[in-house]
Amino acid sequence: MSSAPDSRRIDFAGSPRPTVGVEWEFALVDAETRDLSNEAAAVIAEIGENPRVHKELLRNTVEIVTGICDNTAEAMDDLRSTLVPARRIVRDRGMELFCAGTHPFAKWSAQKLTDAPRYAELIKRTQWWGRQMLIWGVHVHVGISSAHKVMPIVTSLLNHYPHLLALSSSSPYWDGEDTGYASNRAMMFQQLPTAGLPFHFQTWAQWEGFVHDQKKTGIIDHMNEIRWDIRPSPHLGTVEVRVFDGVSNLRELSALTALTHCLVVDLDRRLDAGEQLPAMPPWHVQENKWRAARYGLDAVIILDADSNERLVTEDLDELLNRLEPVAKSLHCSDELAKVAGIYQIGASYQRQRRVAEEHDGDLRAVVDALVAELDI
Repeated sequence: MSSAPDSRRIDFAGSPRPTVGVEWEFALVDAETRDLSNEAAAVIAEIGENPRVHKELLRNTVEIVTGICDNTAEAMDDLRSTLVPARRIVRDRGMELFCAGTHPFAKWSAQKLTDAPRYAELIKRTQWWGRQMLIWGVHVHVGISSAHKVMPIVTSLLNHYPHLLALSSSSPYWDGEDTGYASNRAMMFQQLPTAGLPFHFQTWAQWEGFVHDQKKTGIIDHMNEIRWDIRPSPHLGTVEVRVFDGVSNLRELSALTALTHCLVVDLDRRLDAGEQLPAMPPWHVQENKWRAARYGLDAVIILDADSNERLVTEDLDELLNRLEPVAKSLHCSDELAKVAGIYQIGASYQRQRRVAEEHDGDLRAVVDALVAELDI
């Protein structure tokens, strides 16, 4: 007699090799006013059926995604092949592609929702906070071979959360005001009930139980509604890193993709070697997220369970050196080397503030500078 299927079971597709994939969200801005334009539906319709181009919550946003890639260079080439014709269509319609964590001065109340049941349900439930989600980000997927590795990797990867957020921080402005934060997006997004930092699970069974509880209590209908900053993506067989603010250019995106690829693969290999992966108490992880969002590359972060601290850029220097052999094996040494350039020349939030200062606070100049950085 066969037993009944376990309703809690979540199959993990698994990836036979450590693949990488990228999702890159872009806003559409009017070439004259530099304000947001709610014309994504028309742009996507002109692009036509393309699995690399997706609609998002708001009609001002177009998402460009890669296929399954073996390394960072392949992923960047994939993105470029979609972006070049897409930008031509966008420009022909009097707009530009723009990417940062937030738009410097756009009004959230002026934005239109994409017509889709799941987006309507999200806003119906989350109300004011859901309507406030005028934010853009980058997601990086890394293939994992087996479900039992996923949660230890997710939990240990949180030790490097502040590094990833500080490097990508690009949302200092909100509604025309300087928030004082390097990443206001990170603070905004965690207001949604299923977003923010993941719980510290160590086994796949714990994750399955959590998803079961979320569904049973009506918090979610589908697993994708768990919008953690780092989460499993079972149907793809990946760990999905969603920490990053929107990234304005391919150079920085390639660096952040390579760093993510190396970090996940390094943890995967250490598990294979029988190592117990390091993890920090949740309260340290939460504090590190806030410090990185507030201070960016000037954040002094907590390093370990013993509460040792260090400037994030100093820790990045050591981290990049340690990951060099991993990068070589993944054929992304050149891209990983670009990470240091981000904190040597200044992250996006720092560059935006410099542009605003040089133009007497005119935030339209900030939009122009971000648009110009998209060199494809």
